[in-house]
Amino acid sequence: MSDGFARYPSLDGRHVLVTGGATGIGAQIVTRFAQQGARVSFLDVDAAHGAQLAAATGALFLPCDLRDIAALREAVATAAERLGDITVLVNNAARDDRHALEDVEPDYWDERMATNLRHHFFSIQAVVPMMRRAGVGSIVNLGSISWMNRAGGMPAYTAAKAAIRGLTRGLARDLGPDRIRVNEVVPGWVHTERQKTLWLTPEAEARSQANQCLKGPVMPDDIARMVLWLAADDSAMVTAQHFVVDGGSN
Repeated sequence: MSDGFARYPSLDGRHVLVTGGATGIGAQIVTRFAQQGARVSFLDVDAAHGAQLAAATGALFLPCDLRDIAALREAVATAAERLGDITVLVNNAARDDRHALEDVEPDYWDERMATNLRHHFFSIQAVVPMMRRAGVGSIVNLGSISWMNRAGGMPAYTAAKAAIRGLTRGLARDLGPDRIRVNEVVPGWVHTERQKTLWLTPEAEARSQANQCLKGPVMPDDIARMVLWLAADDSAMVTAQHFVVDGGSN
């Protein structure tokens, strides 16, 4: 690679599946794995952006609403049929919609869990048999700094993201005997187009920068590079851990 960042030979030819890969952090993760020579597939409900990214990277895009577990299982099986057994899974998909405590009804709560937590488990369940056959696997779950920073205004989202820590550590114990590693990457406030459009006001950005030890925006590529390391054999003895990439704001 010519961008000055690390090349991971162990990723060459591996099948990497990324959920929520069409835009934002997920799109950068897809791009970086493709540049490493991995066989990349990704799932997303955003068909337009997914098709564009697939054309640009050569990755396999499978449209999928991850809230539909039957559709998720079918998409994982299709990806494996097309590209071989999956040995790296990046559970990236999430949606940080704001909501007030008073407005949450049971149906909305359940939908937020389905959007931000449930598919993590069922994606893992679907790929573990392939990783066991291969004798190796790396699962990277993306959490959120929001609950660690006591962010308000989205209690269902922060509850779901906090649960990812427990899911990661428990499954790391269960899957360790199979040489399957499970870790969590915790992004700070990443400057994606969605964040810029909806919430990244000058005032909010000033508050964020005041909390960071390292000044400057946290970008999707900062997250992608950590994910690459956790997927590669360079981190072969790293599991049950979480890695915060936030410029030191937490």
